[in-house]
Amino acid sequence: MKQILSIAGLLILSSSTVSAANPLPLSDPENSAGWHLNEAVSDEFDAAVLDEDRWYVVGKFKDGKPVYVHPDKPEKKVWKGRAPSQFSGRNYRLEDGKLILETRWEPDFPFEQEVHQPVFGDALPYENITTACIIARREFKYGYIEIKSKAADAQISSAFWAMGERLEVDFFELFGAHPVGEKEHLDSQLWWSIRDWNKPVRGKPTYTEHKDLGFRVADDFHVYGFEWDETGVKYYIDGKLFSDVPAEAVDAWAKENRGVEHGYVATKPIALWLDQETFPWHGVPSSKDDLERNSPADKKHDGVVDFEVEYVRVWQKAD
Repeated sequence: MKQILSIAGLLILSSSTVSAANPLPLSDPENSAGWHLNEAVSDEFDAAVLDEDRWYVVGKFKDGKPVYVHPDKPEKKVWKGRAPSQFSGRNYRLEDGKLILETRWEPDFPFEQEVHQPVFGDALPYENITTACIIARREFKYGYIEIKSKAADAQISSAFWAMGERLEVDFFELFGAHPVGEKEHLDSQLWWSIRDWNKPVRGKPTYTEHKDLGFRVADDFHVYGFEWDETGVKYYIDGKLFSDVPAEAVDAWAKENRGVEHGYVATKPIALWLDQETFPWHGVPSSKDDLERNSPADKKHDGVVDFEVEYVRVWQKAD
């Protein structure tokens, strides 16, 4: 699944060729930082079919069942999703120049029978709900990562994240709709994290933020930008700086909250993920009607809610 590209392969475009056809970061429209679009890990999703040389689709069907095998290592399994939802390779489509990941109420899906024991939370069976997951086949290290998207308007996460060697970076895990009568802050909250999968932390955040965005994440499209290098992270919302987190601040947070000296572990190549998951600690749809509670009238009875992505773009610097 992972393929580390050379700097020459990553930096596809020179500064002289960046034009209207090769967009610039919303956070830096004058390109004062000298960004180069990395076409190998970016996608406009405007083709007729998903580029599966660029993306691995988790849970594609073979002989009537979803398959969860590492594309480059057949002996290694791929994560099936957070129970009670399970990834299905049929839960995505390309439409009107967008990638649309689908959460479906699908009780007749051939769910994994083994009860899922997550790293965090209770062991739960896979049942009723299928979701989507695609994973980039190539890695990159450092740059400015931007996505334009609209979260699904349901009790489901719409997530954009990445994995590296014992490293996880969650750019966002947006929960589109709060349970009825409680947790009303969830559907306007940005949750992002850096996670270390080495001992003793083992996947817990070495830095995390929960911040109010001032808008419902499922109401409209917004641009989320993540500038990342060895000095830390700058987070942008619709081109405006939203959070500035130096590596030293991450280390301090990790020492205070996790008892480890070094929390800024985001210094390795990563591969991008787009997916949806159930978050049982926030609430799980109990029926098709519950899943579609906020769906528009013309889409109220299809058992599907959508996480819409207009583009994913990655820029890097020549050095």
